[in-house]
Amino acid sequence: MAAKDVPIACALGAGDYQERVRWIADLNQRSLRDHHRDDLTLRIDYEAGALADVEEHVRQEAACCAFLTFQVERHRDYVHLTVTAPEEARLAADSLFEDFIASGSSTRAQTCGCC
Repeated sequence: MAAKDVPIACALGAGDYQERVRWIADLNQRSLRDHHRDDLTLRIDYEAGALADVEEHVRQEAACCAFLTFQVERHRDYVHLTVTAPEEARLAADSLFEDFIASGSSTRAQTCGCC
């Protein structure tokens, strides 16, 4: 399936989504250093020791939100994650990226913003 043919939809159910947001919040509370959003691209820096967790995070997200692209760069002092949403996901980008920088329980609906 071509990238443009990937549906803009999350494959997680409500319970799995909430569990994922909690997992991300835990990772962020332990390791998030900084984040910056530029339009449809979110750049996130984690402590260097979080590499395995960041790679797992990307693996999980790529499985449920195949329309996003991910790039992990390992640096000596930190791990840099870039998440890019396609133009077709522009309307959902705020909600999508909010989940990636979550630091606590989500108060939003029980599904991700892309659905």
